[in-house]
Amino acid sequence: MLAELRQKSQVTIPKALIIKLGLSQGDQFEIYEKDGVICLMPVVVYPKQYIDKLLNEVSEIKAKVASGEQPVFDSVNAMFDALETE
Repeated sequence: MLAELRQKSQVTIPKALIIKLGLSQGDQFEIYEKDGVICLMPVVVYPKQYIDKLLNEVSEIKAKVASGEQPVFDSVNAMFDALETE
């Protein structure tokens, strides 16, 4: 597939790739060069409040594990066994 560099340094991604990769308007990309090749990597950008909320939840879980309040399992099967006995 060929694409042309247009005015204002714009390139149109062929529709077949848009469909194949499930891309849509507004998606963001990391753009970098490697060995003379221009690479576009789709990325997900999360709002800062979302990341802060996740970090807070992880900190709370770590504190519960450290205090013994949150059980820790050696395997997924052990976790399911514990859930079944509740």
